Amino acid sequence: MSKAARTIQVWSFYVLGLGLILLFVPNVLLGLFGFPATDEVWIRIVGLLLLVLAYYYYNAARLEMMALFAWSVPARVCIIVVFIVFVLLRLALPQLILFGVVDLAGALWTRSAL
Repeated sequence: MSKAARTIQVWSFYVLGLGLILLFVPNVLLGLFGFPATDEVWIRIVGLLLLVLAYYYYNAARLEMMALFAWSVPARVCIIVVFIVFVLLRLALPQLILFGVVDLAGALWTRSAL
């Protein structure tokens, strides 16, 4: 497995874990980061979407899909930019940026491995 594929495989495990938590016990994670608890279904839908992304990332890593690895870098960098905008517009708590930092770090790791 190439170094770039390894970064995507590790990323898939992170996304899988986050997806499972948001699907089954979202308020645990929300509480850890100071977000209010919710009974809304949307947070669980986000969890399901993350599980789908984890599946795609894992299989892309397994199949050495270098083009997808490259496409994922700017997409993951955009996440922190949008999260910062959400915070500046007071649409989200500043803690949201922490999730964007993880995306940025993963993106930079993948970029360096490419």
